[in-house]
Amino acid sequence: MRKVVLITGASRNMSKAEAVRATLLASHPTAEVTIVQVDVSNLQSVFRASNELKQRFQRLDFVYLNAGIMPNPQLNIRALFSGLFSRKVIHMFSTAEGLLTQVDKITADGLQEVFETNVFGHFILIRELEPLLCHSDNPSQLIWTSSRNAKKSLFSLEDFQHSKGQEPYSSSKYAADLLNVALNRNFNQRGLYSSVVCPGTVLTNLTYGILPPFIWTLLMPIIWLLRFFANAFTVTPYNGTEVLVWLFHQKPESLNPLTKYLSATTGFGRNYVTTQKMDLDEDTAEKFYQNLLELEKHVRVSIQKRDNQS
Repeated sequence: MRKVVLITGASRNMSKAEAVRATLLASHPTAEVTIVQVDVSNLQSVFRASNELKQRFQRLDFVYLNAGIMPNPQLNIRALFSGLFSRKVIHMFSTAEGLLTQVDKITADGLQEVFETNVFGHFILIRELEPLLCHSDNPSQLIWTSSRNAKKSLFSLEDFQHSKGQEPYSSSKYAADLLNVALNRNFNQRGLYSSVVCPGTVLTNLTYGILPPFIWTLLMPIIWLLRFFANAFTVTPYNGTEVLVWLFHQKPESLNPLTKYLSATTGFGRNYVTTQKMDLDEDTAEKFYQNLLELEKHVRVSIQKRDNQS
């Protein structure tokens, strides 16, 4: 029997998750489809969801780590016009490099919201679910949604939450890339593998929040034209999931932990998967992993104190 767990965010509409469940059951009537609600920007919610999953299941084979936010994105007009008249114009539109700044905030756990949502909440979820993920007889796989926008220059070990910068989204995606490498280094022998993907430039609520809808309508002819020069413009969620489906059919031990796997689309709309060597090193990845373990200890103590006081 196929078992699928739909993990939906606390702010998401549960009726949409129920609609997806109904669609899956219509095509696979014998499947078991479970919905679990979790807010990865709230660690107590992560603990509750983890406990629920451990009560229901003995193992998890695939976990897609897809939650992500880009709060209050602001377009850097100066960078946009500067890029329009440079040789990097296609690269700029493909990655949004240097174009977007965000205003971050602090969560109830005392962490930067983008960092906790895009990285740390997932990390704690993985830590809590280790008993369900680590099975040497049949490997399990983590699949992170990263981005072409993940930039080494925007990340530092000294400020890995990016509290002092203005591009926390890009920093968080680079942090996820680092964590992916460290997880492979520490867990492959226990039967857990990790990969990172980029769905490409997909028009979703996240991207629609950057510019008003009518501007996206005006930009669409340009985007279709750019697809003949750059493969990143997948545009639709269907195209963006190409790499997710492809990874599902690969043996996790055959994948390169230093490679990012990308959904791509030709100018005529054909989907395919391509790869990109990540600009990182294993030593930095391991140091970041150790920093997360230290932060985990600190946060668990804080939550325990908070619970005792309430």
